[in-house]
Amino acid sequence: MLERRWTFTLIATCTIIFILQLFGSWWKYFAFTPAYAFSRPWTFVTSIFLHQPYICDVTGSCYLYLSHIAFNMFALLIFGIYLEGIVKPRDFLLIFFLSGIIGNIAYMLTASDPTIPAIGASGAIYGIIGALAAIRPTAMVWVGYVPIPMVLAAILWGVTEFLGIFIPSSVAHVSHLGGLIIGAIYGLVLRRRKKRVTYLFSY
Repeated sequence: MLERRWTFTLIATCTIIFILQLFGSWWKYFAFTPAYAFSRPWTFVTSIFLHQPYICDVTGSCYLYLSHIAFNMFALLIFGIYLEGIVKPRDFLLIFFLSGIIGNIAYMLTASDPTIPAIGASGAIYGIIGALAAIRPTAMVWVGYVPIPMVLAAILWGVTEFLGIFIPSSVAHVSHLGGLIIGAIYGLVLRRRKKRVTYLFSY
């Protein structure tokens, strides 16, 4: 599993940071807030490693919130291991970070309230999904209890995120969609590059 070291490193990093988030509000200076994007440029990257630690109700009572990081890390484990096994480490990291950063930019350009921060690795993970759909479109993935091709799953998730943009919620759907698109584009570039190399060395 050594060749999948970056997937596990990213999961470990997000998990450790999440635990640290439980102690204080220091992490809010590393969340991506469109209104402060250019005065805090590091947040384009640091926000990727943050996840919502608490959820509060209307009475002001707050509770530990594990769903955000749990779902993200599970998806990163499943799809990250697969992608890292078929691309170079440099490409894997570029897909992850580019998708996360572009996801933040997409959120910044479309946010109705630029003072609302965004955190999470979802945009980066959607980039991994997009890349997998481009490189291994016929690979099977389970959606609920139904196995479907990776490319169809990516399309369904993309359509869901697109529709979600028009429904008020606390989810930055446009960030997910931006990550998915960038990941798919990068995956298509890698696929085309591999085909060209195969052709050049075929006699």
